[in-house]
Amino acid sequence: MHRPFICSLAACAALVIATAAARAHPHIWVTVKSELVYAPDGTVTGVRHAWTFDDMFSVFATQGIESKQKGEFTREELAPLAEVNVTSLKEYDYFTYAKASGKKVEFEDPQAGYYLDFDPKDTVLTLHFTLPLKAPVKAKDLSLEVYDREFFVDFSFAEKDPVKLVGAPTHCKLSVGRPQEMNAALTRQLSQLAADQRDPSLTIGAEYANKIFVKCP
Repeated sequence: MHRPFICSLAACAALVIATAAARAHPHIWVTVKSELVYAPDGTVTGVRHAWTFDDMFSVFATQGIESKQKGEFTREELAPLAEVNVTSLKEYDYFTYAKASGKKVEFEDPQAGYYLDFDPKDTVLTLHFTLPLKAPVKAKDLSLEVYDREFFVDFSFAEKDPVKLVGAPTHCKLSVGRPQEMNAALTRQLSQLAADQRDPSLTIGAEYANKIFVKCP
């Protein structure tokens, strides 16, 4: 399931798989910052994501990309990779799931203007994209989760300012739920899976989801 995702993001699946094979699931680590975007009437219109990939994956992903300055990449130079990345995420529902007052909320495909940034100091890529809702929603209770069902990709909220409300009514309250530490038994189970192996029964990602809750009385 995830091999096409690896190919699309890194354009060097063989290197990623070979390196990851010696390690347990997950094989890609992503640090998440998100913004919930509100319209003036108090409805939620979409979510903006900034996903920073781990340094090993980022280095693999940029191999073969020509740049004017060695060790650095502009947004323009990374534009083709950004397009492939965002297109490939559709198969996985952009790893983003939302509910308004307990009912599932549907997203449109990302808006134009998505891009990749490269930080030469930390040698990491960050993908910026916005997921608009198919229909704006106004709800007393809104929840949003970011995770990979099979835990091939490990998403985690940034330590500082992981989530923001943009344009939300002043009385709306935001809270963030971080996943618990993984126990030893699960770690052993994951370590037995090869880098390119799927386990259809494995839905552990949902249990270790990063969660956003907004209440607007």
